[in-house]
Amino acid sequence: MATTFSAKNPYSSKISENRLLNGEGATKETRHLVFNLPDEGLEYKVGDALGVIGENPIQTVEAILACTGWDGQMQVTTHNGEKSLRQALLTDVEIHRVNKKFINSLLERIPEERGMMSARITSRSRSSVLGDENNSWNWSGESDDWPDNYPSISQGSSPRAIVENLTEDAEAMENYIWSRDYIDVIEQFGALHSPEELLGLADKLKPRLYSIASSLDAHPGKVELTVAIVRYEHHDRLRGGLCTVYMADEVEVDKTPVRIFMSPTKSFVLPADKSTDIIMVGPGTGIAPFRAFLEQREFDSGDGRNWLFFGDQSEKTEYYYSEQIESWLKNGTLHKYTTAWSRDQAEKIYVQHRMVENGEEIWQWLSNGAYFYICGDKTYMAKDVHKALIQIAQDHGGLSLEDATHYFEKIMMREEKRYLRDVY
Repeated sequence: MATTFSAKNPYSSKISENRLLNGEGATKETRHLVFNLPDEGLEYKVGDALGVIGENPIQTVEAILACTGWDGQMQVTTHNGEKSLRQALLTDVEIHRVNKKFINSLLERIPEERGMMSARITSRSRSSVLGDENNSWNWSGESDDWPDNYPSISQGSSPRAIVENLTEDAEAMENYIWSRDYIDVIEQFGALHSPEELLGLADKLKPRLYSIASSLDAHPGKVELTVAIVRYEHHDRLRGGLCTVYMADEVEVDKTPVRIFMSPTKSFVLPADKSTDIIMVGPGTGIAPFRAFLEQREFDSGDGRNWLFFGDQSEKTEYYYSEQIESWLKNGTLHKYTTAWSRDQAEKIYVQHRMVENGEEIWQWLSNGAYFYICGDKTYMAKDVHKALIQIAQDHGGLSLEDATHYFEKIMMREEKRYLRDVY
């Protein structure tokens, strides 16, 4: 009997290709990643997502051990069983961002003040755990002289007062934990927890889901992703997305095992009728499922027309899959390719602007039964695209604002299921 892989029983795959998609001079890092699949038990269709179970960076794990003095070889028990503390920090809990439970628990460990005492930092020396950075600071004697990037909480507050403020002010708590991990908190308040307590309070390490960027028919035995690698610097340390940095930096091609599983979709699917036209809006890595759609439409050889709206910063640095797109334009798989390069001219242009410019033709397609798809950022892009659709219905369909809203949100989205979104 063939094994069926899942989130609880992931497949141990290997990445066979890790390719940078950006052109020279890009400010982004977007990668094309290819995973090997077993012969059975991990099939997928276009529109599905791939679940990837990442690991924490080993340097972050070693930094926690260094700042606490804990023995990485000591045996601990987590929700995944007994293992070394080092392995538990690597694979079982999320340590790239501190959570509220951990901050709240500090109140139990920081004693009440029984009197007031003034104290002043007069010097500070900080060395990198990796030994590649060293900086120091000495007080000038001025009351407003503090080290760079010193915690923004009131400098005169005691540790307990700082934590009490965070536990009582939801906005302050969110702002605090957004930019800090366990190392930051331990450096500020000290190692007040045992290893088992930290592991019990930290969030369980969760898989990340990525829209699949390939058709299994076009790439037998493979599944491909288009991934934006998240990197940034905060509080004097380099940081990044847990899973994206893991795939980009920690995983060696054809060597490192990576746990994966499929996350099927029930709604974000191609129309069953291959003669149906489709319009796809996918800026940035939102292009991923639409590359898969186009590969499938090419393989199926249907009569339906395909129109892709794509946007990013610059054609020079973000024209992802340019050779494949050019070949689709030549062979007719891609009927129309409309781009919005936001920084290639003085005034920024986004996909919603291109939609309005092409509003009459979009309305014709939709009126004739075309499906409309969005993939990407739900906070801004998806809302702006939705507003553009409503404007198009008003401008070219003669609908009122109320009727246009009803048409897209009730008829197309819910009744006909021709307006489909994969947003995050």
